[in-house]
Amino acid sequence: MSLKSPIIEEVKYDVDAIKTLKDNLKDDLGKQELLLEYPTDYVIYSKQDKEAKAYEVYVGETNNIGRRTLQHLNEDSKNREDWNELSKKSNVKMIVIGHEHFNKSLTLDIENRLMLYLGSVNAVKKLDNRRTNSQNKYYTSDEMNPLFSKVWRKLRQKNNELFPVERVIRDSAIFKASPFHSLTKEQDISRELIFEKVQKVIKEHKTGQLIFVEGEAGSGKTVLLSSLFYLLSTEAINNKRLNNYLLVNHDQQLKVYKQIATKLDLDSEVKDIVSKPTHFINTHKSSDPVDVVLVDEAHLLWTQGKQSYRGNNQLEDILKLAKVTIIIFDKHQILTTEEYWENSQINNLRKKAIQQENFIQLHNQMRMDASPATLHWIHDFVFSKKISMIPKDDRGYDLRVMKSPQELELAIKKHANERESIKNGLSRVLATFDWEYVDKKSPDEKSLGKNKYWNVKVGKWKMPWNLQLNQTKTEKRKNRELSWAEQPQTINEVGSTYTIQGFDLNYSGVVIGPSVKYRNGKVIFDPDASYNKKAVRNRTLSDGSKAKVGEELLPNELNVLLTRGVNGLYIYAVDPELQEKLLQSQVERDDL
Repeated sequence: MSLKSPIIEEVKYDVDAIKTLKDNLKDDLGKQELLLEYPTDYVIYSKQDKEAKAYEVYVGETNNIGRRTLQHLNEDSKNREDWNELSKKSNVKMIVIGHEHFNKSLTLDIENRLMLYLGSVNAVKKLDNRRTNSQNKYYTSDEMNPLFSKVWRKLRQKNNELFPVERVIRDSAIFKASPFHSLTKEQDISRELIFEKVQKVIKEHKTGQLIFVEGEAGSGKTVLLSSLFYLLSTEAINNKRLNNYLLVNHDQQLKVYKQIATKLDLDSEVKDIVSKPTHFINTHKSSDPVDVVLVDEAHLLWTQGKQSYRGNNQLEDILKLAKVTIIIFDKHQILTTEEYWENSQINNLRKKAIQQENFIQLHNQMRMDASPATLHWIHDFVFSKKISMIPKDDRGYDLRVMKSPQELELAIKKHANERESIKNGLSRVLATFDWEYVDKKSPDEKSLGKNKYWNVKVGKWKMPWNLQLNQTKTEKRKNRELSWAEQPQTINEVGSTYTIQGFDLNYSGVVIGPSVKYRNGKVIFDPDASYNKKAVRNRTLSDGSKAKVGEELLPNELNVLLTRGVNGLYIYAVDPELQEKLLQSQVERDDL
């Protein structure tokens, strides 16, 4: 039996709101009863600027919308600044959402999903709610997804600016890093365990505690971290809010977390709550440690000094500045010599965390909708340096070797059509860093002929490297807060590890450049063929000696690129022997 349409009514948010709601439904007492006497969700919103698309939004759920509305207007406005400000505005509206199948668990889930979606809408500049409410299994939990889609479509009819099409939301980087995603059992257990450990450290006045969370690409580390960040920033321990910071060295991901902090008002009391590690280190003292520091992608922390950082190891410095440091770590995503960790150093970190009973490992692969056989094939290709027959994926994951870069580009653009993008997300072309590219500098300045852009070039085929295509002032303003893949023009560019790391795609097309070769039955990595200077230059080791570590780092670069696609991966290799071997492995599969 199909679900009935939800009941959605919009009224002016004031002391007469419930009376207006009753009057609007006086000819349908059944709907009136569902909204006024049964559990409901509600959205209260105001437009911050009449011209600009800028909204402040509050999302809630209640068993009695009449009582809750009066509570917000009369009691909360006296005790909380956000409600006090809302009560004084004249342009505030309230949308009440009801359905005949609503119960407490279902309304909590709908509330949480509304927070997830609205937090990802560019027009929402501030989003208020004091909790995350994702529920486990309950009687009507199987109705949650189809019912929410009906709710969202009906909300769009009220305001398509505030409630855009679902594709726009799901494509956004902020959606993928939102703290309001439903957690898997593994993530939920890990989050609760970490929160309990933080509580214990704070109550016992300990310092220098390291919580080490390890997991490979796609294991759900970002969602766990974001959920932890929100929980630790909103829950009190010892009757006080914690002094927390989130650090990340990745420019694209930094934008995303800053947006989340601003929208959820997490940065109002703690200045620079989201920042780069160097900024945090330079602005804090060990004599006054903060409560908690969370480090996203801690494998990107610098382990040597450079112009803006005068220390020797950012993590060691951070540990001195916080009572608890929570790091998310994946050694297979270390990409540059300045981030390089010797195996002994990583093992010492793990050992310290294990001794403190603070080591957590995520095992589930959550990004790629692929069979274990496909995941093993990619892992063997990159790290075992062997190419076996490409498996037939029993989950339908589309892994193919293309005969040319032109064919790869066309296939990716086919998947980037509006209909598929709405359903499954963005698709983009990526490449190993084997073609010259200088950020914010035109190739004309180096007398490279008439080339307008730094290009990834194979024979007669070429595409510009990332972040180069011209944009109008309006487009630049619109794209300013968007990650590389989210910007529409980037379907005509090639992404690198530096713009795609930490994000996922529907389909990814990877051009494997000449730094990856196939010789004598093995995959080899050739640093001399790479333009990734940060990966192939010399590195000073802990004993003072210098070493080339490119052959260790280039596999990580390839691993990042090959694990971006949720539903499919297309490959083309520039090296003839590698391309031949890959095509052969595909023929063997197709002949079965």
